[in-house]
Amino acid sequence: MITRRAWLAASAAFAAAAAIGARIASAQSARTLKVAIGQKTIAPNLVNLLIGEGLGYNAAEGFKAQFLMVGGVSNAQVAVDKGDVDIATGVPSFALPILARGDWGKATHFYQYTYPYKWDVAVKPDSTLKSYEELKGRNIGVSDFAGTEFPVTKNVLRNLGIDPDRDVKWTAVGSGVSAGVALQRGAIDALAYYDTGFGQIEGAGIDFRLLPLPKDLPMVGGQFLMALRDRFVKDRELLIGYGRSVAKASVFLAASPRAGARAFLKMYPEAAPRGSSEEDAVKSVLVATARRIKLYEPPYQGAKLGSINPEEFRIEAQMNAMKIASFDGFYSNELIDEINRFDREEIKRQARSHA
Repeated sequence: MITRRAWLAASAAFAAAAAIGARIASAQSARTLKVAIGQKTIAPNLVNLLIGEGLGYNAAEGFKAQFLMVGGVSNAQVAVDKGDVDIATGVPSFALPILARGDWGKATHFYQYTYPYKWDVAVKPDSTLKSYEELKGRNIGVSDFAGTEFPVTKNVLRNLGIDPDRDVKWTAVGSGVSAGVALQRGAIDALAYYDTGFGQIEGAGIDFRLLPLPKDLPMVGGQFLMALRDRFVKDRELLIGYGRSVAKASVFLAASPRAGARAFLKMYPEAAPRGSSEEDAVKSVLVATARRIKLYEPPYQGAKLGSINPEEFRIEAQMNAMKIASFDGFYSNELIDEINRFDREEIKRQARSHA
């Protein structure tokens, strides 16, 4: 259950994010869609959620987006539950324990914007560690204990027979280059992180070696968009519109990662490395997003973009010994057909011709 303290903290984080504001484009008559994102800062891992605003996809659906960086997934959850935002990002590692306790509210996951599996564990190039099994007794760094890599990597270790709460030490080392520096300096034995984070570290010239992923890696760790269930009726077109914008952006990025990087930096120039040239800034985003872009399309035969496979939820619940009788109301694919009603080839043409 979300405690009152957590609720108040999340409310404060939302208020701060709202005060900071966001990049809001185009006509004043368009409706503003508020999207709570469960991390502290704008970063390349969010690119397919963001660039639809700059590319005009949101305007084509009749709204302009306001992105609120609320600090963590719990804050995003509170924001959508309170009705302070229209849509929030969500991850099962946070949501499933709440569902298992019977405390889940009225939010429904309706679009999967990144599919599994996006995490790795890195060590220094000369490390003696060769496998995940050898992480027992080691100090593993994560960007933040609210970061998705923390619960997901714990699940993987648990699946290998390692008690993640007793057999390893966890250290929060910060995000991006800071995490890479901690590994480089030996402050930690290994770094658990996600694809775009490793891309930022790689772009900074910090060497590392990824441990081989374990066999039969569970298909867990997707990232989702969610909204209150009553919005599926009264704001149906708005939810479809944003889902379609994200889907178009995902296709655009896959067709031309460079054009997507330029669109992202045009919206958020401060996301570029300090002092970098325009070309170097684009390269930094390309390195960061190279792995992530491959995870926009569902890894399931015949599945449509954004569709949700509930087997991912069942696997993660089973891995964590959670007893969940039903996922009804927790997710829905009812908007997916309408979200996918756009010309993919036209979006690809736009990407290839984008200045």
